[in-house]
Amino acid sequence: MRLVTGGAGFIGSHLSERLLADGHQVTIIDDLSTGRLENLAAVAGSPDLRTHWASILEDEGLQELVDECDVVYHLAAAVGVRLILERPVETIETNILGTDRILRAAAKGQKTVVIASTSEVYGKNDQVPLKEDDDGIFGPTTKSRWSYACAKALDEFLGLAYVRARGLPVVIVRYFNTIGPRQTGQYGMVVPRFVQQALAGEPITVYGDGEQSRSFTDVDDVVRATLAVSRHPRAVGEVFNVGTGSEITINQLATRVKALTGSRSEIVHIPYEQAYEGGFEDPRRRVPDVSKIRAVVDFVATVDTTTSLEKVIRFYRR
Repeated sequence: MRLVTGGAGFIGSHLSERLLADGHQVTIIDDLSTGRLENLAAVAGSPDLRTHWASILEDEGLQELVDECDVVYHLAAAVGVRLILERPVETIETNILGTDRILRAAAKGQKTVVIASTSEVYGKNDQVPLKEDDDGIFGPTTKSRWSYACAKALDEFLGLAYVRARGLPVVIVRYFNTIGPRQTGQYGMVVPRFVQQALAGEPITVYGDGEQSRSFTDVDDVVRATLAVSRHPRAVGEVFNVGTGSEITINQLATRVKALTGSRSEIVHIPYEQAYEGGFEDPRRRVPDVSKIRAVVDFVATVDTTTSLEKVIRFYRR
């Protein structure tokens, strides 16, 4: 049995589908705050799928769900820059207290836990490429933009503390800008926002000067990496970057989306202060060193950015 927290979310639903396809029984717990029922439409009738619609912060049956499983994939989190700015208390509580509850429950039966973390933990460190043991450089606490990064860093500290102090088999994966079908632009995710704007013939809105660059990772590659580290004994107690190692500027991304959709949309630039809040800070570059995950579990991302974008475009056209 596999337990997927946040299993109705973007990444969680793809992971749940793959686990079911591999012959596992899967239990999902999700409060549907950002996850959606339609994300699980393809597997909703599976006899091997059990769903539990509740918050991991409040559910009294969480211990029982963890006890019944062999591996916990902990993806439940408040994500997206806009959501972080709009609901800062929920973001911090969900990301820190939720992980604490999962680890406490897992420790009772020594269950394997895979914690989904993020490239945000590197903060403003824009060296290229970023290695797992590089510093996280965060802005001031007066800027709520950094609360998500700090919360996820605390998740990692807590998970690794359980490894050292209690021998709990924990693995941490840092996702770098995952993209793919089912991702929503509602909370500031750039690719679905660009695609929806292009398909609607609306201006494609680039925040800042657009020369900031990112490394985008297809959700199918993210799922493969997550499964690989959850099954390998050498991965326990380790942190892994999950990404492609390539980068693209946001201006280039907007231009590529416009070309792939055949859109006549204008590409316009909007100041960060207008898009988010005054004094908003955004790293200029964020590219992972992926040599560690390749060395330990022989994982290499195989889906290029253009192919990922084409998948997202097909999804939104449907």
